[in-house]
Amino acid sequence: MDVKGGGTLIGRVTLKGEIPPPRVFPLVLYPFGAFCKRISDGQGNVLLEEFYVGTDGGLKDSVVAVEQVKKGKPFPHVNAKWVTEDCMFHPAEAAFNDKYVKDEDGKLHHEHPLVTVLENHQAISVQNYDPIIHNIQVFQNEKGNIILNVPLPPGAKDAGGKLNFTRGRRISQMICGMHEFMQSWAFVVDNPYYTNTKKDGEFKIDRLPPGTYKVVAWHPHFKPIEKQITVPANGAVTLNFEFDAGEVKRPIYESQEKFRIGPEALPEEHLMHTHPFRQRPPGEEPQDKRPNEGDQKE
Repeated sequence: MDVKGGGTLIGRVTLKGEIPPPRVFPLVLYPFGAFCKRISDGQGNVLLEEFYVGTDGGLKDSVVAVEQVKKGKPFPHVNAKWVTEDCMFHPAEAAFNDKYVKDEDGKLHHEHPLVTVLENHQAISVQNYDPIIHNIQVFQNEKGNIILNVPLPPGAKDAGGKLNFTRGRRISQMICGMHEFMQSWAFVVDNPYYTNTKKDGEFKIDRLPPGTYKVVAWHPHFKPIEKQITVPANGAVTLNFEFDAGEVKRPIYESQEKFRIGPEALPEEHLMHTHPFRQRPPGEEPQDKRPNEGDQKE
């Protein structure tokens, strides 16, 4: 659908300062560590990377959303579908190359998904690909209120419910109640004018009706930044955002950034000397194929 006189918003989100370290989750603290070790560092810990910073400080996985848009392009309302795969949440439609990325040495590893968007009153369903039990917990993060709590046994399909956010709250966290490192964050939107930043921090939102709007940039561990823009008919507006690494706020109830248990104190079944996903040559799997159990060498 064309938007008469529609304009374009372009820009970039950057991170100033030192990149925060990953949080560390010792597998010995969680059930089924012998299975979840496939996403570990091989030394009994899961490292949760939450800040993907590219060229010149470009910050990936920030949400940029235009607010107060009353008309414009269609906003299809669909159910949010997710899967649990190798002790992580993934959007069900995620392609292979969105879940597995190359190391600097060209080998594959499983990337932790981080940020998405949701609508208020949207239905969510999760399918469990893992042979172990998980637990879906969704929070209204501003107050920590839990709005969904559903068990997810092996083979479960379409487990979930409706997400009802109250009092205009916009930030959500989905976490496994059994595996604290299984996390995904979401920003609640009410129109189709939003996007996630790419690996270089760049974003583009097009077909905006001419007018004045508030634009919000959000990352899970920062307060949202708000700015105002005026979009001219058939024109373009450039808008940049900068987050300060010194202002990172992580939930106090979660594991410490540098808390590790040495491999000498861990059961052998939690250790791995080779990563299963790093054994597969790049390009061997098609983009949309999920790895099967036979591909994953312990």
